[in-house]
Amino acid sequence: MNEVFLKKGKEKAVLQRHPWVFSGAIEPVKRQVENGAIVRLVNSKDDFLAYGFYNNLSRVAVRLLEWDDAVFINEKWLRERVATAVNHRKTILNDQTDTCRLIFSEADFLPGLIVDKYADHLSVQILNLGMEKVKEIWIDELQKLLQPKSIFDRSDATSRSHEGLEASFGLLYGEMPPDFVEVVENGIKYEVSIAEGQKSGFYCDQRENRKLVAAHASGKKVLDCFAYTGGFSLNCLQQGAELVTSVDSSALAIETLNKNISLNNFDAKRSIAIQSDVNKQLRKFREQDEKFDLIILDPPKYAPSRSALDRASRAYKDLNRQAMLLLNKGGLLVTFSCSGAMDMPTFKQILAWAALDAGKEVQFINQLGQPEDHPIRSSFPEGEYLKGLICRIG
Repeated sequence: MNEVFLKKGKEKAVLQRHPWVFSGAIEPVKRQVENGAIVRLVNSKDDFLAYGFYNNLSRVAVRLLEWDDAVFINEKWLRERVATAVNHRKTILNDQTDTCRLIFSEADFLPGLIVDKYADHLSVQILNLGMEKVKEIWIDELQKLLQPKSIFDRSDATSRSHEGLEASFGLLYGEMPPDFVEVVENGIKYEVSIAEGQKSGFYCDQRENRKLVAAHASGKKVLDCFAYTGGFSLNCLQQGAELVTSVDSSALAIETLNKNISLNNFDAKRSIAIQSDVNKQLRKFREQDEKFDLIILDPPKYAPSRSALDRASRAYKDLNRQAMLLLNKGGLLVTFSCSGAMDMPTFKQILAWAALDAGKEVQFINQLGQPEDHPIRSSFPEGEYLKGLICRIG
């Protein structure tokens, strides 16, 4: 097995089991190493540190897999990792929920592999070359463990380009999934478009938060922004919201949301679905002097990197300021950031600035995060991306 040498003084993060080794931390590789191959990472004294996937095209030159020199990184090792991740989700899946994230990349010690379960179908994202090269093994293991009707590739993330990979999209195993797959989450039915939906088709990471937020919705006038196919909206309707207004820029999302309302036999008269840019619609609501009791903001990733954090902070501040101005006194604002670069203290500060500009008082009454199928590895804080706050606005 080829060896890659770490520069002197660069061992700290590796010894703390952080799974990324950046290209600037390694010595120039003298012997040609195939990109995507597994290598032994050693220090300047030739002492073993870890095994990992190598790729000289990526800023993250080595993605670490194992820190025990006595462990063989082979087909058995990979199958066991996949099986362990799947087994950890068994307590989530039941007759009330048949969708969740089965494998969460670095957090499940399988860097670059994301697998989501939608009833009898699996949707995958393969984000690095090493995992692409061994995909026949983990696809076979997923087949043996779950007997899915299909495994569908949604590896269209821009991060693949950093690995020298083109986007990959299509069927990997089984039969082509239908245009819409019916799933159930917390007893609510959804139609999920695996091939056409955003990301891998659905956002399993808000499963627990949807229930928590909906507990505040009874008898309330609710506004769900960036509603997508209605996760928060449907939960609020189920919990007795007086009226739910859902806003999303996607026509397919709004169409699917309306289908989901019918699918669950909810009263369509208690739902208004609007296809519009959220920021424009919030301004329009102000012009119309609309008011709400509960507003949910679940925007896309505004800060994909730390370099974008300042611009993203301004966008989060303006978005939340507009929402605060639409709330009745004592109303609740539920606001999220899915940007890994945004930490909770910074997010709270942005909310404080937004409140100051809006002339409002804010009480943080609950903090929200990721569910157990999106674990946060202690040595990989970057995996903690989802932050949410339930705020009372005075």
